[in-house]
Amino acid sequence: MKKKLMSILLVTAMTAGLVAGCGNGSGGSGGDSGSGGEYDGVELTYWSMWNNNEPQGKVLQEAADAFEEQTGAVVNIEFRGRDISTVISASLEAEEQIDLFEEDYNRIALNYADYVADLTDMAEAAGYADNSYQIFNDKATEWAGFLCCITEQPQVGGIFYNQDLFDDAGITEAPATWDDFLAACQKLVDAGYQPMALDSAYAMFFFGYHLDRWIGEEAVAELTTNGGWSDNEGAVSAAQDMVDFVNAGYLADGAPDEYPASQNSMGIDGDVAMVVCANYVTSEVNANSGTELNWNMFNYPAVDGGADPTGAYAGSNSIAITSYSENQQAAFDFAMFLVTGEYDQKMADTANQIPADPNNTAPESQNGTIEVLQSLDSSPLTWNMGLNSNADLQSSIQDVVIKMYEGQYSSGEEVTAALDALY
Repeated sequence: MKKKLMSILLVTAMTAGLVAGCGNGSGGSGGDSGSGGEYDGVELTYWSMWNNNEPQGKVLQEAADAFEEQTGAVVNIEFRGRDISTVISASLEAEEQIDLFEEDYNRIALNYADYVADLTDMAEAAGYADNSYQIFNDKATEWAGFLCCITEQPQVGGIFYNQDLFDDAGITEAPATWDDFLAACQKLVDAGYQPMALDSAYAMFFFGYHLDRWIGEEAVAELTTNGGWSDNEGAVSAAQDMVDFVNAGYLADGAPDEYPASQNSMGIDGDVAMVVCANYVTSEVNANSGTELNWNMFNYPAVDGGADPTGAYAGSNSIAITSYSENQQAAFDFAMFLVTGEYDQKMADTANQIPADPNNTAPESQNGTIEVLQSLDSSPLTWNMGLNSNADLQSSIQDVVIKMYEGQYSSGEEVTAALDALY
């Protein structure tokens, strides 16, 4: 009954927004046709980062058809796939026929802000703050100077695990500290399980998280840019923790492996308990291994005396509206139609992703993700937590990190010395 009432309220609010949009000069057009009429004659061009045969693409098309039936607006979707980032900038600069497009929210805010509409007033009128994660809105606004996009697919990083293995090993609470985490790893080993999957593609993500816990992302970025690793006691301690973790035998057999071999072992072998990654890993493992693991997640554990005990990686694929669109209100209303209510829930369920609207329900494969996102009260961590700050040395830094997880260094001092030798 509660979900049904919420759906009624959302439809009522959307309808009111559509009617209001007809007279605000933002491009909506009125009409009296039986198809709904609010936007009869309006055509929107939507560039999507999905393909039409992907779950997200199929739900997107379904939503566009329903929106046309309800409002009269035709949404023409161009499925550009992942290469949208290679063409969108030039297309925006040339003012090609694009009303809406999808991209990473950081790229929208940092690279395309000059070409996208300010959504602040429309979002406020629609009550968007009650149907979104404020952390993404705040960060996009901080970067661009205005609300430049709305969230379509949230992502969050942390430790994803097989709840059944935790239960069998007698681990009753998600570890909150590094000591708790090591104790959980030992319980898993004692129960006959391997604690941690790790593919080389995510070695920097794992180490970046641990470095952040010790010294914070800003300090990680500073070391990555200028060196000085060996002089930073926190960095040495973070590296030592990883050396000890490897020596304790807590990595799965073959780790760090080539992507996606190690993470797939969680489903294929069934005896690997955890992986440090973003939430899409659950769908990847399930699909690649043909299993449905009992997934759960917890935020990366804190270290005693560390600089950042609770930060988490969070990102978002988001929807922006072009500044030159002649139908900005209609475009915004379609975006809201997609990222709230029925179609957002369908997108989450069909694609096994976090819903864009926190009032919707995450599928079981995303257990714990909404709670972590809602717990964030400051800027989310970026991918690899500052270890990507030096493009010239990024691959060389990754080589050192992979060697660390391969057990080629005997101490944290050796790891940080190897990093300093790159400068």
